[in-house]
Parts: sequence; C-alpha cells; structure tokens
Amino acid sequence: PNSYLIVSAGAAYLLANRRHPPESSTMSNINGGMGRGGRSALSSVDFYRRVPKDLTEATTLGAAMSLCSLFVMGVLFFSETYAFAKTSLGTEIALDDNAQAQIRLNFNITLLDLHCDYVSVDVWDALGTNRQNVTKNIEKWQLDETGQRRIFSGRNRDVREVVHEEHEESLEELHEDGVHAVELTKENFQSFLDEHEMAFIDLYAPWCVWCQRLHPTWEKFAEEVEDEEMPIGVGKVDCVQQAELCREQRVMAFPTLRWYSQGKPVLPDYKMDRTVAALTGFAKRKLEMDEKFKNWDKKEADPEKRARYRELHAHNRPDHPGCQVSGHLYVNRVPGNFHLEAKSKNHNLNAAMTNLTHRVNHLSFGLPDFIASRNMKRILKSLPEEHQQFSPMDGTMYHTSKYHQAYHHYIKVVSTHLDMAGNTETAYQFLEQSQIVYYDEVNVPEARFSYDLSPMSVVVKREGRKWYDYLTSLCAIIGGTFTTLGLIDAVLYKAFKAGKAD
Repeated sequence: PNSYLIVSAGAAYLLANRRHPPESSTMSNINGGMGRGGRSALSSVDFYRRVPKDLTEATTLGAAMSLCSLFVMGVLFFSETYAFAKTSLGTEIALDDNAQAQIRLNFNITLLDLHCDYVSVDVWDALGTNRQNVTKNIEKWQLDETGQRRIFSGRNRDVREVVHEEHEESLEELHEDGVHAVELTKENFQSFLDEHEMAFIDLYAPWCVWCQRLHPTWEKFAEEVEDEEMPIGVGKVDCVQQAELCREQRVMAFPTLRWYSQGKPVLPDYKMDRTVAALTGFAKRKLEMDEKFKNWDKKEADPEKRARYRELHAHNRPDHPGCQVSGHLYVNRVPGNFHLEAKSKNHNLNAAMTNLTHRVNHLSFGLPDFIASRNMKRILKSLPEEHQQFSPMDGTMYHTSKYHQAYHHYIKVVSTHLDMAGNTETAYQFLEQSQIVYYDEVNVPEARFSYDLSPMSVVVKREGRKWYDYLTSLCAIIGGTFTTLGLIDAVLYKAFKAGKAD
C-alpha cells in the first residue's frame, strides 16, 4: 500500500540523517552553534518543529486554498487597518462640574401682531431676580406686512413718559357750556369722518387710568379747536361700549389718539405729550402741511407731477404691528424664565386685541457661532446631527388662532462637554416642550420661555483603538485564517482522496 511505502521511506530518511547529521551553515545558524547536549535541551521546547520537505506533498487544491487564504488575509488586514485609523464618538453621563455663575441666552423672536412700542422683555428666576423691560443688549426692528424688517427701532431704550396736563376743573364742569368732543358710535363714526376732511379721535376705555387723566385735556383741546375755528372734527369712542368698532380700527392700547384725513387713518398714531398745547400744535402742523399741498396742487400745471405728488401726500407711513426682538441675556444657572409681554408706561394694553403669535428665529444658550472660537467651530462641524441639539426651536412658528391665549415654552438645558483631541469645549443642548395657556379676559397674555439646567452633563469624546488591540486583531486574522482554511483543505483533501480510492 502507498501509506506503508511513505512511512518506510520516512523512517529510512530519519535513520540516514541520524547517522550522517547535516553540517550546513543554515542548520548551524538555526541551532545557534551550540553543542549536541545544548541543542537537545533547547529542541525539547520547540513549538515549531520542522517537517522535512520530502514528507510533504504539494497539490493543486492546496495551492488554491493558499491563494484564497492570502486574499482573505489581505482583505481583513486592510479592513482592520482602516478601522484602527478611524475614530468614533462615545458619550457618557456625568455630574455637571461647570462652575460658571451665569449662562448666556441668545434669542431672535418675531412677534407678528404686536408693535415694537409695546414689547417688553422681562426676566425672572428662582434666586429672586425680577427685571422688567430689560434694555441692555436688546434690539427691535419694526416689520412690514410681509414680515420683513423695515425700520430699525434701535436699542430697547426706556420709554419716555409723556407729559399729562393737570386741570382744576373736572370733566363735568367743562361740560357745563356743552360737550365739545363728539361721542362717536358705530352708527355715526363713518358719517363723522365724511363730514370732516380732517378728524382727530380719541379711542379710549373708561377703566384706563391714562384715559381718565386725558379726558379733561381732550375736552379742552376740542374747545380750543372750536375757538380757533380749525377745520378739524374732534371726537372720542368708548371702546367698552363700542367694542366691535374698536376691533375694526385695530385698537391695541388705550388711549389711542388717531388722525384721520379724508376718512382714512394716518399712521403712526399720536404718541407725544398729552397737553392742550402739544395737541393743538400737532393739529396745526397737520393743517399747515395739508394747506401747503393744496396751494402747490393748484399751481402745478404738469398733470404727471400733480398725480405723483398727490399719491405721495395721500400715502401715510405703513405701521404694521409686527416686531422682531433680538439680543442676549445673562441669566443665573437656576430655574427661571424670560417672557415677551405687551406693556407700556403710557398706555393700558387692550387684552382683547393682544395677539402673541410668534416665530422663533433663533434660541440658544452659550456663545453663539459668530463669536465662538475657531476650535469650537471646528468641533461643531465634526459632530453628527444627533449631538447638535443646540437650537432645536429655530425657524418654528407658534400660532395662536384666538385671543386670550399664548404659547408657553418649557426648556431643559443640558451642559455638553466636547472632548476632542485633548481640547475640551462646553456647549449647551436643550429639549423643548410647548403648549398653549389660556388667560382671563382682563389679563394680557405673554409668550413665556421657562428654562431649567440639568445637574447632569453629557461628555462627548472622540475614541480610537489602542495599538495593542490592533496587533492582537492582526495576529487573530493571520492565525484564524490559516487554521480555518487549513482545516477546510484537510477535509477537502481527504474527501478527494477517498473518491479516487473508490
């Protein structure tokens, strides 16, 4: 049998080598030049014993499996090297050790139906902070009817208190010689405007303190207009009794002093001092401007210029009640809120007409992108989307379809420490929940943003594999591939041998 012949040949080869040991330089180098006793002792622990080539057999199947083994090893080697070179992001939760006493809050909010004159930014927190109408680092822009910024209203300065005139006579005493300011209703309002080319009307509420102080002044002003025979109709409207009429005229605050020319309102409304002299001077200036226009209109012969100037004269400045409020606040790291409220030093707001529909253009905590460090910007660009919840409310519209309601927003702020390549930066992610809150008819709604800082923080680290892990994986690839394919080769060899024997 073939197996018997192979074993006999192997035994003869071993006997020949034992009698005549090889003296080649190669074997001498391998054995290290030791004596026979030293070589025997060291060879006893040899894990990699050599099999003579005469006892091995090269086959086509073995060559194919060797090539397959090299291919698999190469693919796994390059895959493992790529995974070693590539880093990943890991996160962990830890107690927040941020020692900053305050945190910066950045906001840019558009109020679509509230005039900039009535927007107030207030701040409150659990430590007792209660700041009304914050003015520092806050800007306002008046919007047009399309919601675009039109007029810069400047910094949120303290509103100047208008001057009120005190009178010795009461309103009843002033009415003894007759009522000079005409009481208007929905039935006679339009006819009054048609009758008077120029009209000045006080839209008021009886419960309004400022309206009560204005009543004697307005009556004296009407009497002054009559005495000087000004071609002006002076009237007043009780917005409690004539609520529908005041809604049609979009009265947002009391008192509203509005000038009408040829039956149409001329905006913006009068907001200067409320004295007889100031009101009379305002009316005279309006009449002078109108008289100058009429004189020019008579002299101008060019019909095109006349038509163009008439259009300009009739066009009053649009006063759409929209406002964009932007800026930043420094708030304590405790639960609190900031809210946008409709209020004024010189008016009582009409709660029935206060609409706080708003759009959050931007809201974030910490340093904004445009002043962040270069390292911070680089880190933020490398972060995946799930780790960039720094301003999730941006571009969101919060629409209220009815009066006496407003959105309240509840924000949970989480400190996020970004540990990238040895540099640690701190940012703030947050989660937000919003809901509509309903108010009593006498209360003015407010858009409230309540915030609370979590005691826990998220640590984001860039993680890579250790060099010894990489070497271990390479050894596993080489050994595992060689062994696995060797077993497959042995099985296939025996199967083919058995097939040939049959």
